[in-house]
Amino acid sequence: MSIHHWVREDFEAGDLPLSGGKTLNAARLHYHQIGQLNAPKDNLILLPTYYGGAAAGNHPWVGPDSPLNPGKYCIVVPCLLGAGESSSPSNISGTQAGPDFPVVSLYDNVILQKRLVEEVFGGASIALVMGWSMGGMQALQWACLFPEQVRSVLATCCTARCYPHNQVFLEGVKAALTCDQNFEGGRYRKPPERGLQAFGRVYAGWAYSQAFFRQGLWRDLGFDSVESLLRFWEQDHLAQDANNLLTVLQTWQQGDISDNPVFGKDYESALAAITMPTRMMPSRTDLYFTQEDATEDGRRMPGAIVDTLRSDWGHIAGGAGRERTSHARILAAASCLLTGEAS
Repeated sequence: MSIHHWVREDFEAGDLPLSGGKTLNAARLHYHQIGQLNAPKDNLILLPTYYGGAAAGNHPWVGPDSPLNPGKYCIVVPCLLGAGESSSPSNISGTQAGPDFPVVSLYDNVILQKRLVEEVFGGASIALVMGWSMGGMQALQWACLFPEQVRSVLATCCTARCYPHNQVFLEGVKAALTCDQNFEGGRYRKPPERGLQAFGRVYAGWAYSQAFFRQGLWRDLGFDSVESLLRFWEQDHLAQDANNLLTVLQTWQQGDISDNPVFGKDYESALAAITMPTRMMPSRTDLYFTQEDATEDGRRMPGAIVDTLRSDWGHIAGGAGRERTSHARILAAASCLLTGEAS
């Protein structure tokens, strides 16, 4: 395998028992890999995906000039179940297709990723688990479940559970999608385009901050008006499957790193298990994974430092390559974690 090119692979896991009691039939975990595992098997980095994002969305964090250098590390991007690349409502057939896809938790995703690491990467020691948004939630789930295997964690614009106001935000975008008469309870005969467009428009108002719009920062993204930005969000969501969006939304909405057989919803114990060097990087202007919630979570993780992104880009600040200043700060934090520096 070339260290210079991304390779796209599928891990066929067979039937996967889920924490909710059901089984995902013939589970498949799609992942991207760049770089090679070394002989000691201690140079693995995991970059779990975020809501609405494909594996390629994390590629901008990686490169020869990045601390996530594929010449040094084996870097793997595992894709969320339900999001369209791994097993999802849109790409399976039979009794679990479409709206009948089973409920999947953060725990289920990480347990499947753990199997990938064990069966494909020989149980490698993980130098860093790093993610944005739902990717960060998965990173924190990894940290509390497998502290002996995870050596460091970087979680941007996320919390260890979905707090009540975050849940309400998600109810809003869900309602915008499902009120389309063509949605038909998820058994749509054609894509519910109006619902998908409404979902994108509503979401755009939450993804950025008030200051982002007030200062016209959308111009930095190449848009000539707020309306052109909104149309971009419409088009982006028209390219997605409605049932996929709702499946992963449910994973997010019910997300809680303690809601699993290991911790039995003991949130304090789950946070206390995160003892390895950890960097929580909330955005000061994030409207749903708020700085306050992330800071409180970080305070209860023995290994964590909270390093707030002073950005007006809202939630988007934490994404790979999204906003130049925040991107540089995130990679600087990754470098510190990988080299063992304190700050």
